Amino acid sequence: MSEESEIQAEVEALRERFSDTKALYREVCALLFFRYGITPTASKLYQHVRKGSMSAPAEALAKFWEDLRGKARVEIDHPDLPDALKQAAGQAVSVMWAQATELAREELAVLRVEAHAEAQSAQAGLQEALQRSAVLETQIQTAQTKVTELETRAQALAAELEQERRAHAASTARGEALSRQVDELKLEQSKSRQHFSAELDKGRAAIDEAASRAAEAERRALREIDRERTARTQVDKQLEQLRGKLAEVERDHHAKVLEANAVQTRLAADLESARASLAESARVNQLQGVELQQALQAVAQHKAEADTLRGLVAQFQPPPRPARKKKPMDGH
Repeated sequence: MSEESEIQAEVEALRERFSDTKALYREVCALLFFRYGITPTASKLYQHVRKGSMSAPAEALAKFWEDLRGKARVEIDHPDLPDALKQAAGQAVSVMWAQATELAREELAVLRVEAHAEAQSAQAGLQEALQRSAVLETQIQTAQTKVTELETRAQALAAELEQERRAHAASTARGEALSRQVDELKLEQSKSRQHFSAELDKGRAAIDEAASRAAEAERRALREIDRERTARTQVDKQLEQLRGKLAEVERDHHAKVLEANAVQTRLAADLESARASLAESARVNQLQGVELQQALQAVAQHKAEADTLRGLVAQFQPPPRPARKKKPMDGH
């Protein structure tokens, strides 16, 4: 079994004995330091225990080193030690403690500067993300304005189409009126022919007397027929022109409707892209907040490690050896 596995097995045994999180962390500190000679850190403690928040191992580690320094002071103040030795040991410990404290403060100051720089960088990133969000919001508002304009244009096209339909209906009505006139002319022509036949029958009885009058009547009837044919031809041409104009209006309306649908589809895609950019910006803001939290946790870990170094220096620095007294020489 590896050393790491042994440590984890003993940590599990301690977990069954100590339900309190702080007490469990203190026992694991003692296990690592005294039994395995490993300097405990907040991250290493949390790696083995994995209980509570990251502040719990840091607090337990600080309490452990504080208790360890207290025990070291009791040993220095032992009544069996000479006063000079206790004074020298106290001065040495004081000097080492001051040096370790100053070193830890310098390291903590550096860590604070780095953490402050990282926090400012994160804040700048957040500000930039907010600016991008404002730009995207402006773009969305512009897109919405364009959509409103297109809707207005579509309504105008619909009104124009309705107007064209009404014009077509009026043209159709005029065509129907012309058709009725043609029918009336045909009826009149039929009546004229009937009248002509009757007159012709009468004229046969007196052909000699009415020869000239019959010829004139025939010429008049022919002129009326030509007028009727000309009128019918004109009506047919007008109807053909109206059909062509109606087909052109329908094609133009279909093209305008297709153009409006294409513009609306493109604007919907632009709006969806803007919403996706806003979601991405929110996700970047969240990631920056996580990075800031990790930087603060790193500062706490470095502070705990500095306290560890101070405790080690205070405990293991040997006291100065007292000067040996010279023995008096025997006279011969």
